[in-house]
Amino acid sequence: MKVRSSERIRQLGSAIFAEMEQWKEEVSRQGTDIIDLGIGSPDLPPSDKVMEVLAKAVTNPANYGYPTRSGGRGFREAVSRWYDYRFGVQLDPENEVLTLMGSQDGLAHLAMAVADPGDVAIVPDPGYPIYHASLVLAGVTPWMMPLRAENHFLPVLEDIPEEVVRRAKFILCSYPSNPLSAVADRQFFEKLVRFARDHDLLVVHDLAYSELAFDDYEPTSILQVEGAKEVAVEFHSLSKSYNMAGCRLAYMVGNPEAVRALGELKSNIDYGVFEAIQQAGIAALEEDRQGTGPRVAEVYQRRRDILINGLRRAGWAIPTPKATMFLWAPIPKGWTSRQISREILYSTGVVVIPGDAFGQEGEGYVRIALVRDDKVLEEVVARLSRFIEERKQEGRW
Repeated sequence: MKVRSSERIRQLGSAIFAEMEQWKEEVSRQGTDIIDLGIGSPDLPPSDKVMEVLAKAVTNPANYGYPTRSGGRGFREAVSRWYDYRFGVQLDPENEVLTLMGSQDGLAHLAMAVADPGDVAIVPDPGYPIYHASLVLAGVTPWMMPLRAENHFLPVLEDIPEEVVRRAKFILCSYPSNPLSAVADRQFFEKLVRFARDHDLLVVHDLAYSELAFDDYEPTSILQVEGAKEVAVEFHSLSKSYNMAGCRLAYMVGNPEAVRALGELKSNIDYGVFEAIQQAGIAALEEDRQGTGPRVAEVYQRRRDILINGLRRAGWAIPTPKATMFLWAPIPKGWTSRQISREILYSTGVVVIPGDAFGQEGEGYVRIALVRDDKVLEEVVARLSRFIEERKQEGRW
Protein backbone atom coordinates (compact mmCIF):
# COMPACT_ATOMS: atom_id res chain seq x y z
CA MET A 1 0.00 0.00 0.00
CA LYS A 2 1.34 3.41 -0.97
CA VAL A 3 0.66 6.05 1.66
CA ARG A 4 0.92 9.74 0.87
CA SER A 5 0.11 12.87 2.80
CA SER A 6 -3.37 14.21 2.30
CA GLU A 7 -3.99 17.51 0.57
CA ARG A 8 -5.04 18.84 3.97
CA ILE A 9 -1.61 18.01 5.42
CA ARG A 10 0.13 19.63 2.47
CA GLN A 11 -1.78 22.84 3.13
CA LEU A 12 -0.95 22.93 6.83
CA GLY A 13 2.64 23.95 7.31
CA SER A 14 4.70 26.73 5.86
CA ALA A 15 7.42 25.43 3.53
CA ILE A 16 9.65 28.16 4.92
CA PHE A 17 9.98 26.41 8.28
CA ALA A 18 10.99 23.12 6.65
CA GLU A 19 13.47 24.96 4.45
CA MET A 20 14.98 26.70 7.47
CA GLU A 21 15.53 23.37 9.20
CA GLN A 22 17.58 22.30 6.19
CA TRP A 23 19.59 25.53 6.37
CA LYS A 24 20.34 24.98 10.05
CA GLU A 25 21.51 21.42 9.38
CA GLU A 26 23.86 22.63 6.64
CA VAL A 27 25.31 25.40 8.79
CA SER A 28 25.71 23.06 11.76
CA ARG A 29 27.57 20.51 9.63
CA GLN A 30 30.00 23.26 8.66
CA GLY A 31 30.91 23.63 12.33
CA THR A 32 29.23 26.97 12.93
CA ASP A 33 27.91 27.61 16.42
CA ILE A 34 24.20 28.26 15.96
CA ILE A 35 22.27 30.70 18.14
CA ASP A 36 18.62 29.94 17.53
CA LEU A 37 16.34 32.95 17.97
CA GLY A 38 13.67 31.38 15.79
CA ILE A 39 11.15 29.58 17.97
CA GLY A 40 9.52 31.37 20.91
CA SER A 41 10.31 28.64 23.40
CA PRO A 42 11.11 29.92 26.93
CA ASP A 43 14.65 29.06 28.04
CA LEU A 44 13.89 29.55 31.76
CA PRO A 45 12.43 26.99 34.22
CA PRO A 46 9.22 27.41 36.22
CA SER A 47 9.48 28.66 39.80
CA ASP A 48 10.76 26.32 42.52
CA LYS A 49 7.25 26.24 44.00
CA VAL A 50 5.68 25.09 40.74
CA MET A 51 8.26 22.34 40.30
CA GLU A 52 7.82 21.21 43.91
CA VAL A 53 4.04 20.97 43.51
CA LEU A 54 4.41 19.04 40.26
CA ALA A 55 6.98 16.65 41.75
CA LYS A 56 4.69 15.90 44.68
CA ALA A 57 1.61 15.54 42.47
CA VAL A 58 3.19 12.97 40.16
CA THR A 59 3.82 10.68 43.14
CA ASN A 60 0.15 10.74 44.15
CA PRO A 61 -1.57 7.62 42.77
CA ALA A 62 -4.93 9.41 42.84
CA ASN A 63 -3.83 11.65 39.96
CA TYR A 64 -3.50 8.86 37.41
CA GLY A 65 -7.13 8.44 36.40
CA TYR A 66 -8.67 10.12 33.39
CA PRO A 67 -9.07 13.87 34.02
CA THR A 68 -12.40 15.54 33.32
CA ARG A 69 -12.95 16.98 29.84
CA SER A 70 -13.24 20.58 31.06
CA GLY A 71 -10.32 20.30 33.48
CA GLY A 72 -10.46 19.88 37.23
CA ARG A 73 -12.67 22.25 39.17
CA GLY A 74 -9.65 23.42 41.19
CA PHE A 75 -7.76 24.65 38.13
CA ARG A 76 -10.81 26.34 36.61
CA GLU A 77 -11.47 28.13 39.91
CA ALA A 78 -7.82 29.25 40.01
CA VAL A 79 -8.22 30.68 36.50
CA SER A 80 -11.35 32.53 37.61
CA ARG A 81 -9.57 34.00 40.64
CA TRP A 82 -6.63 35.06 38.49
CA TYR A 83 -8.85 36.77 35.88
CA ASP A 84 -10.57 38.70 38.65
CA TYR A 85 -7.21 39.71 40.14
CA ARG A 86 -5.56 40.56 36.82
CA PHE A 87 -8.38 42.07 34.77
CA GLY A 88 -11.29 42.60 37.15
CA VAL A 89 -13.27 40.06 35.10
CA GLN A 90 -15.58 37.60 36.88
CA LEU A 91 -15.82 34.15 35.31
CA ASP A 92 -18.09 31.22 36.07
CA PRO A 93 -15.61 28.33 36.39
CA GLU A 94 -18.29 25.82 35.45
CA ASN A 95 -19.49 27.35 32.18
CA GLU A 96 -16.99 30.01 31.14
CA VAL A 97 -13.61 28.28 31.59
CA LEU A 98 -12.23 25.34 29.59
CA THR A 99 -8.84 23.74 30.33
CA LEU A 100 -6.66 22.99 27.28
CA MET A 101 -3.44 21.18 26.46
CA GLY A 102 -1.81 24.45 25.44
CA SER A 103 -3.51 27.34 23.69
CA GLN A 104 -2.46 25.90 20.32
CA ASP A 105 -4.61 22.87 21.14
CA GLY A 106 -7.67 25.05 21.56
CA LEU A 107 -6.91 27.32 18.63
CA ALA A 108 -6.38 24.29 16.38
CA HIS A 109 -9.81 22.87 17.20
CA LEU A 110 -12.08 25.86 17.76
CA ALA A 111 -13.05 26.28 14.10
CA MET A 112 -14.27 22.67 14.02
CA ALA A 113 -16.46 23.39 17.03
CA VAL A 114 -18.10 26.66 15.95
CA ALA A 115 -18.01 26.63 12.13
CA ASP A 116 -18.89 24.31 9.26
CA PRO A 117 -17.08 23.55 5.98
CA GLY A 118 -17.67 26.42 3.58
CA ASP A 119 -18.05 29.02 6.31
CA VAL A 120 -15.62 31.93 6.44
CA ALA A 121 -13.31 33.04 9.25
CA ILE A 122 -11.43 36.33 9.36
CA VAL A 123 -7.82 35.83 10.45
CA PRO A 124 -4.83 38.18 10.69
CA ASP A 125 -2.05 38.44 8.13
CA PRO A 126 0.65 38.27 9.46
CA GLY A 127 -0.49 35.82 12.10
CA TYR A 128 0.58 32.84 14.15
CA PRO A 129 0.51 29.86 11.72
CA ILE A 130 -2.08 27.81 13.66
CA TYR A 131 -4.72 30.46 12.96
CA HIS A 132 -4.72 29.54 9.28
CA ALA A 133 -3.93 25.85 9.80
CA SER A 134 -6.98 25.40 12.02
CA LEU A 135 -9.20 26.53 9.16
CA VAL A 136 -7.61 24.03 6.80
CA LEU A 137 -8.41 21.26 9.27
CA ALA A 138 -12.01 22.42 9.59
CA GLY A 139 -12.63 23.10 5.90
CA VAL A 140 -13.34 26.74 6.72
CA THR A 141 -12.40 29.42 4.19
CA PRO A 142 -9.96 32.06 5.49
CA TRP A 143 -10.22 35.74 4.71
CA MET A 144 -6.81 37.19 5.39
CA MET A 145 -7.12 40.47 7.27
CA PRO A 146 -4.08 42.67 6.49
CA LEU A 147 -2.19 44.15 9.44
CA ARG A 148 0.14 46.94 8.37
CA ALA A 149 2.55 49.33 10.03
CA GLU A 150 0.66 52.43 8.86
CA ASN A 151 -2.31 51.24 10.95
CA HIS A 152 -0.11 50.25 13.93
CA PHE A 153 -0.72 46.62 12.90
CA LEU A 154 -4.40 46.90 13.86
CA PRO A 155 -7.15 45.72 11.51
CA VAL A 156 -9.22 48.30 9.66
CA LEU A 157 -12.58 46.68 10.38
CA GLU A 158 -14.53 48.91 7.99
CA ASP A 159 -12.36 47.69 5.10
CA ILE A 160 -13.53 44.08 5.48
CA PRO A 161 -15.92 43.42 2.58
CA GLU A 162 -19.58 43.13 3.57
CA GLU A 163 -19.90 39.78 1.81
CA VAL A 164 -17.02 38.41 3.90
CA VAL A 165 -18.54 39.69 7.14
CA ARG A 166 -21.93 38.24 6.24
CA ARG A 167 -20.49 34.74 5.71
CA ALA A 168 -17.97 34.82 8.55
CA LYS A 169 -18.48 32.86 11.77
CA PHE A 170 -15.64 34.45 13.70
CA ILE A 171 -12.87 37.02 13.60
CA LEU A 172 -9.53 36.29 15.27
CA CYS A 173 -7.14 38.82 16.79
CA SER A 174 -4.13 38.66 19.09
CA TYR A 175 -2.78 41.58 21.12
CA PRO A 176 -0.02 41.63 22.26
CA SER A 177 0.71 39.95 18.97
CA ASN A 178 2.86 37.09 17.81
CA PRO A 179 4.69 37.74 15.49
CA LEU A 180 4.14 41.51 15.36
CA SER A 181 4.67 42.48 19.01
CA ALA A 182 1.89 45.01 18.36
CA VAL A 183 -0.51 46.05 21.09
CA ALA A 184 -4.11 47.29 21.24
CA ASP A 185 -5.86 49.55 23.73
CA ARG A 186 -9.28 49.24 25.31
CA GLN A 187 -10.81 51.57 22.72
CA PHE A 188 -9.90 49.11 19.98
CA PHE A 189 -11.50 46.22 21.84
CA GLU A 190 -14.66 48.25 22.45
CA LYS A 191 -14.85 48.90 18.72
CA LEU A 192 -14.24 45.21 17.97
CA VAL A 193 -17.02 44.11 20.34
CA ARG A 194 -19.47 46.55 18.70
CA PHE A 195 -18.44 45.26 15.28
CA ALA A 196 -19.00 41.66 16.36
CA ARG A 197 -22.38 42.43 17.89
CA ASP A 198 -23.53 44.35 14.80
CA HIS A 199 -22.53 41.51 12.48
CA ASP A 200 -23.34 38.45 14.65
CA LEU A 201 -19.69 37.38 14.83
CA LEU A 202 -17.73 35.53 17.46
CA VAL A 203 -14.48 37.28 18.43
CA VAL A 204 -11.57 34.97 19.21
CA HIS A 205 -8.79 36.75 21.09
CA ASP A 206 -5.41 35.12 21.70
CA LEU A 207 -3.93 36.74 24.84
CA ALA A 208 -0.95 34.45 25.40
CA TYR A 209 1.51 37.32 25.95
CA SER A 210 -0.39 39.53 28.39
CA GLU A 211 2.18 38.97 31.15
CA LEU A 212 5.21 39.82 29.01
CA ALA A 213 4.62 43.57 28.92
CA PHE A 214 7.20 46.31 29.39
CA ASP A 215 7.65 49.92 30.43
CA ASP A 216 4.54 49.91 32.67
CA TYR A 217 2.28 48.96 29.75
CA GLU A 218 -0.66 46.77 30.83
CA PRO A 219 -2.37 44.68 28.13
CA THR A 220 -6.17 44.57 27.96
CA SER A 221 -8.43 41.54 28.09
CA ILE A 222 -11.30 41.82 25.63
CA LEU A 223 -13.54 40.53 28.43
CA GLN A 224 -13.00 43.82 30.25
CA VAL A 225 -15.33 45.40 27.70
CA GLU A 226 -18.95 45.47 28.84
CA GLY A 227 -20.98 42.75 27.14
CA ALA A 228 -17.93 41.05 25.62
CA LYS A 229 -18.89 37.62 26.94
CA GLU A 230 -21.90 37.71 24.62
CA VAL A 231 -19.63 37.74 21.56
CA ALA A 232 -16.08 36.80 22.58
CA VAL A 233 -13.76 34.10 23.87
CA GLU A 234 -10.17 34.53 24.96
CA PHE A 235 -7.24 32.12 25.02
CA HIS A 236 -4.55 32.31 27.64
CA SER A 237 -1.54 30.13 28.34
CA LEU A 238 0.81 29.28 31.18
CA SER A 239 3.63 28.52 28.72
CA LYS A 240 5.17 31.97 28.41
CA SER A 241 3.98 33.66 31.61
CA TYR A 242 5.29 30.94 33.95
CA ASN A 243 7.85 29.07 31.79
CA MET A 244 5.62 25.99 31.62
CA ALA A 245 5.70 25.45 27.84
CA GLY A 246 6.44 21.73 28.11
CA CYS A 247 3.55 21.18 30.49
CA ARG A 248 1.00 22.02 27.77
CA LEU A 249 -1.49 23.87 29.95
CA ALA A 250 -3.79 26.69 28.87
CA TYR A 251 -7.45 27.64 28.85
CA MET A 252 -10.21 29.34 26.92
CA VAL A 253 -12.62 31.65 28.72
CA GLY A 254 -15.67 33.71 27.84
CA ASN A 255 -18.82 32.99 25.84
CA PRO A 256 -20.48 29.94 27.45
CA GLU A 257 -21.85 28.53 24.18
CA ALA A 258 -18.43 28.57 22.53
CA VAL A 259 -16.83 27.11 25.67
CA ARG A 260 -19.38 24.30 25.64
CA ALA A 261 -18.94 23.64 21.91
CA LEU A 262 -15.16 23.32 22.14
CA GLY A 263 -15.51 21.20 25.27
CA GLU A 264 -17.83 18.78 23.48
CA LEU A 265 -15.44 18.48 20.56
CA LYS A 266 -12.49 17.92 22.86
CA SER A 267 -14.35 15.21 24.77
CA ASN A 268 -14.36 13.20 21.52
CA ILE A 269 -10.62 13.73 20.95
CA ASP A 270 -8.84 13.42 24.30
CA TYR A 271 -9.33 13.14 28.04
CA GLY A 272 -7.83 16.46 29.06
CA VAL A 273 -4.74 17.56 30.98
CA PHE A 274 -2.92 15.34 33.51
CA GLU A 275 -4.15 16.33 36.98
CA ALA A 276 -0.59 16.76 38.30
CA ILE A 277 0.08 19.42 35.68
CA GLN A 278 -3.17 21.18 36.57
CA GLN A 279 -2.03 21.31 40.20
CA ALA A 280 1.26 22.87 39.10
CA GLY A 281 -0.77 25.39 37.09
CA ILE A 282 -2.80 26.29 40.17
CA ALA A 283 0.44 26.93 42.04
CA ALA A 284 1.70 29.22 39.25
CA LEU A 285 -1.53 31.25 39.13
CA GLU A 286 -1.68 31.57 42.91
CA GLU A 287 1.98 32.65 43.12
CA ASP A 288 1.28 35.34 40.55
CA ARG A 289 -1.88 36.49 42.31
CA GLN A 290 -0.05 36.72 45.63
CA GLY A 291 2.91 38.56 44.11
CA THR A 292 5.44 35.86 45.05
CA GLY A 293 6.15 34.42 41.60
CA PRO A 294 9.08 35.18 39.28
CA ARG A 295 9.04 38.50 37.41
CA VAL A 296 9.39 37.09 33.92
CA ALA A 297 8.57 40.34 32.10
CA GLU A 298 11.62 42.02 33.60
CA VAL A 299 13.85 39.36 32.07
CA TYR A 300 12.43 39.86 28.59
CA GLN A 301 12.52 43.64 28.88
CA ARG A 302 16.23 43.50 29.68
CA ARG A 303 16.82 41.15 26.74
CA ARG A 304 14.78 43.41 24.46
CA ASP A 305 16.93 46.38 25.41
CA ILE A 306 20.19 44.50 24.82
CA LEU A 307 19.21 43.64 21.25
CA ILE A 308 17.39 46.86 20.38
CA ASN A 309 20.14 49.16 21.65
CA GLY A 310 23.00 47.08 20.28
CA LEU A 311 21.52 46.70 16.81
CA ARG A 312 20.59 50.38 16.62
CA ARG A 313 24.20 51.29 17.29
CA ALA A 314 25.16 48.98 14.44
CA GLY A 315 22.66 50.64 12.08
CA TRP A 316 19.59 48.37 12.28
CA ALA A 317 16.72 50.49 13.61
CA ILE A 318 14.07 48.20 15.11
CA PRO A 319 10.93 49.57 16.79
CA THR A 320 10.83 49.00 20.56
CA PRO A 321 7.94 46.64 21.40
CA LYS A 322 5.77 47.15 24.46
CA ALA A 323 5.20 43.42 24.94
CA THR A 324 5.90 39.78 23.91
CA MET A 325 9.16 37.87 23.58
CA PHE A 326 9.70 38.95 19.96
CA LEU A 327 11.14 41.76 17.88
CA TRP A 328 9.39 42.44 14.56
CA ALA A 329 12.30 43.88 12.62
CA PRO A 330 11.97 45.73 9.30
CA ILE A 331 14.70 44.81 6.84
CA PRO A 332 16.60 47.11 4.45
CA LYS A 333 15.32 47.60 0.92
CA GLY A 334 16.79 45.28 -1.66
CA TRP A 335 16.34 42.13 0.43
CA THR A 336 13.48 39.70 0.77
CA SER A 337 12.74 38.29 4.20
CA ARG A 338 13.91 34.87 3.18
CA GLN A 339 17.11 36.13 1.57
CA ILE A 340 18.24 38.09 4.60
CA SER A 341 17.29 35.31 7.03
CA ARG A 342 19.34 32.82 5.04
CA GLU A 343 22.32 35.11 4.70
CA ILE A 344 22.29 35.99 8.40
CA LEU A 345 22.23 32.30 9.30
CA TYR A 346 24.99 31.26 6.91
CA SER A 347 27.17 34.25 7.78
CA THR A 348 26.67 34.47 11.56
CA GLY A 349 24.95 31.29 12.76
CA VAL A 350 22.03 33.36 14.14
CA VAL A 351 18.55 32.04 13.35
CA VAL A 352 15.74 34.52 12.70
CA ILE A 353 12.41 33.78 11.02
CA PRO A 354 11.44 35.35 7.67
CA GLY A 355 8.35 37.49 8.07
CA ASP A 356 6.54 35.87 5.15
CA ALA A 357 6.41 32.63 7.17
CA PHE A 358 3.49 34.32 8.94
CA GLY A 359 1.66 35.49 5.81
CA GLN A 360 2.30 37.56 2.72
CA GLU A 361 1.96 40.81 4.68
CA GLY A 362 5.02 39.72 6.66
CA GLU A 363 7.33 40.27 3.72
CA GLY A 364 9.86 42.97 4.55
CA TYR A 365 10.35 41.84 8.16
CA VAL A 366 12.03 39.16 10.24
CA ARG A 367 10.98 37.92 13.67
CA ILE A 368 13.64 37.64 16.39
CA ALA A 369 12.82 35.72 19.59
CA LEU A 370 14.30 36.84 22.92
CA VAL A 371 14.90 33.29 24.11
CA ARG A 372 18.57 33.31 25.13
CA ASP A 373 20.29 34.84 28.14
CA ASP A 374 21.96 38.25 28.27
CA LYS A 375 25.45 37.01 27.49
CA VAL A 376 24.33 35.10 24.41
CA LEU A 377 22.31 38.07 23.17
CA GLU A 378 25.37 40.27 23.53
CA GLU A 379 27.17 37.76 21.28
CA VAL A 380 24.24 38.02 18.83
CA VAL A 381 24.70 41.81 18.77
CA ALA A 382 28.41 41.37 18.06
CA ARG A 383 27.82 38.91 15.22
CA LEU A 384 25.04 40.92 13.62
CA SER A 385 27.02 44.14 13.97
CA ARG A 386 29.83 42.59 11.94
CA PHE A 387 27.29 41.32 9.41
CA ILE A 388 25.75 44.79 9.04
CA GLU A 389 29.14 46.52 8.71
CA GLU A 390 30.21 44.10 5.97
CA ARG A 391 26.96 44.66 4.06
CA LYS A 392 27.37 48.43 4.39
CA GLN A 393 30.80 48.15 2.80
CA GLU A 394 29.20 46.18 -0.04
CA GLY A 395 26.47 48.83 -0.44
CA ARG A 396 23.76 46.38 0.57
CA TRP A 397 22.62 47.97 3.84
